[in-house]
Amino acid sequence: MRIIRTHEDISAGLSGLVMLDARLEPVVARAGPVPLRRADPGYRGIANIIVSQMVSKASAAAIWGRMETALGEINADSVTAMSDDDCRLLGLSRAKADTLRRVARAVIAGELDLEAICSIEGSAAIREMTAIKGVGRWTAEVYLLFCAGHPDVFPVGDVALQNAVGHALMLEVRPSARELDSLTELWAPWRSIAARLFWAYYATQMRRDGLPVAS
Repeated sequence: MRIIRTHEDISAGLSGLVMLDARLEPVVARAGPVPLRRADPGYRGIANIIVSQMVSKASAAAIWGRMETALGEINADSVTAMSDDDCRLLGLSRAKADTLRRVARAVIAGELDLEAICSIEGSAAIREMTAIKGVGRWTAEVYLLFCAGHPDVFPVGDVALQNAVGHALMLEVRPSARELDSLTELWAPWRSIAARLFWAYYATQMRRDGLPVAS
């Protein structure tokens, strides 16, 4: 498994994608630079993804900033220590607070190793992460993509990706998650590069914030 660590890895993946699917050549040309967007693996990485899900970029940044101010260091121990009142003051919904604390407890108990999970096969890693209540497939996939550098993950439930693929490939309707799952099989083993490509396309060609957005 080739971990995506550098911009050179992105370039190699884009070349590989165009060889696999000629339809992607004009998408690459129109998308412009494809960002690497890597974050360190571990609890902080998945916590940031959970906080960012289903809210605007500005709202997520504000909540995360308040967490950093209040906790000092965002890790499993500091999040586990938060009370319900603390979470409300930080702007966390009940569901997000519960998920953050469940993941934190799993990390502390040794039931979830967020560093080791980066080196195992994608579907197995997703199963392990989604066994924790509140962690859905999208959260697990985005963690593997950005924190683990996994090369072959495509978050099919991401609305921005659905819209971007539909627009770029001139599909009559936006593909559903199931349809996108089938369509992206052609792009293996570079589906993570394809996801980055279509987020970049979404940002440049559809004039939207290119950050992941779960459905």
